[in-house]
Amino acid sequence: MSDSKNLLWLDDERDPSDSQWQVYFPVSQPIVHWVKSFDEFVDWISKNGLPEAICFDHDLGVGLNGFDAAKWLTAYCLENRAVLPAWNIQSANPIGKCNIASLLNTFERAVQER
Repeated sequence: MSDSKNLLWLDDERDPSDSQWQVYFPVSQPIVHWVKSFDEFVDWISKNGLPEAICFDHDLGVGLNGFDAAKWLTAYCLENRAVLPAWNIQSANPIGKCNIASLLNTFERAVQER
């Protein structure tokens, strides 16, 4: 049995195989699945279930962004009574990064208080 953990890398530009981005991985030596849009993010989780970890970018070009993906993820976790995966944010957008972190931290605290 493999100890490898799946990491979902949500980013339209940054290549997760580039070692400079691996500092953001919240798990060590993961199997990385690179998705570049909100729709690919939703499709991947819908088909494969939750990964052990997720890295978020905020600005995903045209369409929905990383904050939208984080909102979808929290709803998915509630609906499926699932624990939020380990996460980190590699976005260069400081406001977007703060918004994603605030949402996910609030969700984690709310779940713990139940």
